[in-house]
Amino acid sequence: MVASNKWALILGASRGLGWATAQQLATQGFNLLLVHRDPRASLAEFQEGLEQMPSEVITHAFNKDATRSDGIAALISNIKEILPEGAAIAVMIHAIAKGHVKPLAESESLTTTDMAITLEAMASSLMDWTQQLNQAKLFAKDTRIISFTSEGSHKAWKHYAAVGAAKAALEAITRSIALEFAPHGIRANCIQAGVVDTASLRRIPNADQILKYAASRSPFKRITTPEDVAQVAGLLCRPEAAWINGAVIPVDGGAHIQ
Repeated sequence: MVASNKWALILGASRGLGWATAQQLATQGFNLLLVHRDPRASLAEFQEGLEQMPSEVITHAFNKDATRSDGIAALISNIKEILPEGAAIAVMIHAIAKGHVKPLAESESLTTTDMAITLEAMASSLMDWTQQLNQAKLFAKDTRIISFTSEGSHKAWKHYAAVGAAKAALEAITRSIALEFAPHGIRANCIQAGVVDTASLRRIPNADQILKYAASRSPFKRITTPEDVAQVAGLLCRPEAAWINGAVIPVDGGAHIQ
């Protein structure tokens, strides 16, 4: 039976790493608060996925924008009403993939507005959620915060300037959370996921070539899957991982060593 106070909040739960991690945490007995952003065309697919979750797992889904401060405040108010008395959020997963993939030196190039939107969605929203949930006293005494980064945080990829900057900022914010929220019982870490075939990746030009190169670079000669990453996220949520804090952990089968 699921403990009434064992809850995980997934930001960016529609698909990819967020959805795979939600599935993983469900197998570990977490009830789920799923924040996603789906148009009507893909909403049915998301609902079908919810129906396949273990029957004993309680799920609440919010089809809302999780990136703006006022929207975050409204969502937290809703969550506070939903959580049973004495319940708390023991895991927060930041898997928001909302950003601009544009060139710097061509027509219709990246703008400062594009950069600001990407940084807000994929980086500073982690800080905002952490601060507001802490102020609302919704975190458990031992909370794990996990976000997803990439090698693009420190390597230059074409058309990836905004997302790369956001990933670098996400890592810096995670380290600061790990340091300053430790007295509140919070551990914060980033998973540096290998190249995963997601809708976000497909927005990058020459995505097929990127996937082919990623597979050739891997010691295991395959790309990373969402399940590979979700399983490590699940490990970080276990009691045995309590002393891992402020880390950026590569989960790519060893591709980063070459």
